Amino acid sequence: MNIALIGYGKMGKAIEQFALGRGHTIVSVIDITNRDDFDSPAFRSADVAIEFTTPDTAFDNFMRCFAADVPVVSGTTGWLNRLDDIKRMCEEEGKTLFYASNFSIGANILFALNAYLAKIMNKFPAYDVSITETHHIHKLDAPSGTAITLAEGILENVERKKRWTLDKEEQSADLPVYAVREGEVPGIHEIVYESDADFVSIKHDAKSRAGLALGAVIAAEFTAGKKGFLGMNDMLTF
Repeated sequence: MNIALIGYGKMGKAIEQFALGRGHTIVSVIDITNRDDFDSPAFRSADVAIEFTTPDTAFDNFMRCFAADVPVVSGTTGWLNRLDDIKRMCEEEGKTLFYASNFSIGANILFALNAYLAKIMNKFPAYDVSITETHHIHKLDAPSGTAITLAEGILENVERKKRWTLDKEEQSADLPVYAVREGEVPGIHEIVYESDADFVSIKHDAKSRAGLALGAVIAAEFTAGKKGFLGMNDMLTF
């Protein structure tokens, strides 16, 4: 499979190694200095593009991929204010975007456990709930996309919680999400339910970027040749 990489930082380089190791070919690498390459024959020859960049550039990158008729897999977070536009283009114009806030298989198992636990805890109002996410100091958005996905899973199932809030709880219906930035932490996400009697918690702690990079390549393999707005739930069956 021919793969284009958009973003060539630590994640892009890790994705490249996994893609090559699985027998794929990197036909184009686009970073800050060569954005004109979106219009190149090499980029257009890609079966799929894998995009890990910044919240400010992600949407434009999607538009450039769509214009070149190249399906795109993205792990960039912080752009979801344009999600409805992307879904419309995928549904009405035949474009393809696979988006995940976290490509780690373990993290997606956490998503499933989180929703299941939230359904149970909905029946036990004595337990309050919070999320804490910890990432490296270079991460630009807060809270993380993974934390937002976890928060949405709780809000969909715990009736006493109405919205998530960043680093604070203003009222009892708030679900506080605490964002910690320190060192070079790849990513830790923990959901805690607390009562006067005890704690119940579930947690995912990434050892490195390897799980994310491998998951992105597997998602690219899944996405090639498909149309529409896709995600990990389309690819994984637990």
